[in-house]
Amino acid sequence: MHSNRRTPAALPRSRRALLRTAVAGTAAVGAGLTLGSAFPASATAWDPETAERVTTPAQALRRLAAGNKRWRTLRQEHPHESASLRRRLVEGQQPFAIVLGCVDSRVAPELVFDQGLGDLLTVRSAGEVLDEAVLGSIAYGVLELHIPLVLVLAHQSCGAVAAAVHADETGEPLPAHIQYLADQIRPSIDRDQHGDARVDATINAHVRGVRRRLAAEPDLAAKVATGELAVVAARYELRDQHVRTLS
Repeated sequence: MHSNRRTPAALPRSRRALLRTAVAGTAAVGAGLTLGSAFPASATAWDPETAERVTTPAQALRRLAAGNKRWRTLRQEHPHESASLRRRLVEGQQPFAIVLGCVDSRVAPELVFDQGLGDLLTVRSAGEVLDEAVLGSIAYGVLELHIPLVLVLAHQSCGAVAAAVHADETGEPLPAHIQYLADQIRPSIDRDQHGDARVDATINAHVRGVRRRLAAEPDLAAKVATGELAVVAARYELRDQHVRTLS
């Protein structure tokens, strides 16, 4: 698995400028792209050990679904950790999905999807909040590594969302940079709900909002239009370890 990619310093000026602008993508989701029992655990698309590569969003979702099924049924394989694979990954990487998730220690993407080295490009921020570094990281995965899927992964009992809701309700300022997170989440607060239901509804609204913000980024929108890319919102339930997509 030799990589022919040049480093950013060696790219033409227009390519370097593209990366610096941190363009990301759209949230349009193709029909049938769901994470659930419709995809059997045996449905895998790219195994780094055999160099079979994922090329479509549907393949990537099937592989994530299969891994999550193994995780929640306690049949994890902990794949792609062999000595030979580690040596091959020195030459380059071909991850099949980008997962933008929360920093919560209970929701590590490589664990909840039972993936290994070289499988996922993971980007994590509290509450899946977007900033330029997050957008640039996603853009790099899509535009330079040609990854066909961006999965925005929220989760049950998100502390960042709970803090944002509490600050909004009480007017109490949050410490230091945590206030920035709350400010980004505040537009998604569901004011029709109350108590724990408000936090839960806001978790869903916020992850959908992040997906919509990615949808506003033109270069990924172009890839979605051609079927090369899908951007999907999903939610992980701590109680049953199941990842479900959100429409």
